[in-house]
Amino acid sequence: MKGAIQINLPLPLPLGTLLALYVIVLGCYHHHMFHFVGKILCHLEPCDAVDVDQAVKAAKLAFGHWSKMSGMERARIMIKAAHIIESRREEIAQMEVIDNGKSITEARLDVDSARLCIEYYAGLANTLAGQHVQLPGGSFAYTRREPLGVCAGIGAWNYPFQIAAWKSAPALACGNSMVFKPSPLTPVTAVMLAEIYAEAGAPESLFSVVQGGQETGSLLCHHPDVAKVSFTGSVPTGRKIMEMASKGVKPVTLELGGKSPLLIFQDSDLENAVRGALMANFLSQGQVCSNGTRVFVHENILPQFLEEVVKRTQRIEIGDPLLDNTRMGALVSQPHLDKVLSFVDQAKKEGATVLCGGEPFVPTDPKLRGGYYMTPCVLGECKDEMTCVREEIFGPVMSVLSFETEEEVLQRANDTTMGLAAGVFTRDVKRAHRVVENLKAGSCFINNYNITPVEVPFGGFKMSGIGRENGQVTIEYYSQLKTVFVEMGDVDSLF
Repeated sequence: MKGAIQINLPLPLPLGTLLALYVIVLGCYHHHMFHFVGKILCHLEPCDAVDVDQAVKAAKLAFGHWSKMSGMERARIMIKAAHIIESRREEIAQMEVIDNGKSITEARLDVDSARLCIEYYAGLANTLAGQHVQLPGGSFAYTRREPLGVCAGIGAWNYPFQIAAWKSAPALACGNSMVFKPSPLTPVTAVMLAEIYAEAGAPESLFSVVQGGQETGSLLCHHPDVAKVSFTGSVPTGRKIMEMASKGVKPVTLELGGKSPLLIFQDSDLENAVRGALMANFLSQGQVCSNGTRVFVHENILPQFLEEVVKRTQRIEIGDPLLDNTRMGALVSQPHLDKVLSFVDQAKKEGATVLCGGEPFVPTDPKLRGGYYMTPCVLGECKDEMTCVREEIFGPVMSVLSFETEEEVLQRANDTTMGLAAGVFTRDVKRAHRVVENLKAGSCFINNYNITPVEVPFGGFKMSGIGRENGQVTIEYYSQLKTVFVEMGDVDSLF
């Protein structure tokens, strides 16, 4: 393979060092942008069929050794990897900022989530067990929970390091190996995770990284030695992944897009509802699949809600994401920034009112003026049929809608092909649980939003995906059950 990544960075990282940074990655992509200053971070080449085949074969060899280890032995290595992540938290977080453009405050939390996920599945690694079933005449059957083999992970650019951990941790805990392809827009930190697993004592190529775009992903999905594919990304790409995996009858986990509703009732604690709406729309510059971008507010509290949410949105600190006081960094690329801004223009044409933001932003620091920034946007007077309400924008744009009754807002909230997440703010306990029961979404929040502890499953209904990540249930998606029948008497033959 084309060599491991080389990263030698002084800390803290001065801008001049970052601009001079050149990264050598295991087979890579054409080029990668340094998003928040608009500069080239590194020049890369995509992995071809030979590289992918070599990576999968190496992972298959690693699987042979790893799968024979006890759960306790695997857990020890995973715990050591988690400790290394903890010790390198600031370094990884800063590289994530450079790679993605999000704020350093968020990036640190992402690194923590990755570490906690690895710790959590290390704890489950030695609990994997089958079942004994007693049958007549002394015969019995038992089940074995066995790994799948080489798993392919395909990541997204909004949470590069966290997604690599969320996919690899359950896979490795179950005894699998993984070949991971990060987004070509954010290729760096997944390779840092590969180095960390290796440093922790994992077999060579147990978790390896191949780089590239659609073609590299296709090669992974079609490879005969890949047993399962886990993908995070858009609905159209998820469809293609599922189609490719189906040719080999391979199981898939798909964590796809969303157009999630957030319901704010008249009796809500307004302060918390506003905080929740901001968390539901502006994390990672709005580039979060589970974001509650359709904010339904009861008509009686709509004016107060809008006044407060606009005031706080206008106060969001935009700028250098490596600074602790920055709350919003740069979007992931110039084409994506242009796309998000075009949604705002379309909303205005369709009759929505821009209450704040929705414009390109040029930081005062001259070093940042090439970055892909925009002001966070709140759209008022939105209607259900508007493009901004129907389609996933994946940027810092909140669409606010008015409602009158619980029955009406539930029908409108569920009127979407997607179902990743949903939220409700109310003081009425009965209403909260009644509404959640009727919301067609895989992850629901009551009086909060975008909270994703690794102990609980995360995933969608409808076109938002198949399978789950995190929680105990994910073990089911990275293992298979073998049933063994043991006859203790004679064969009772009909012939």
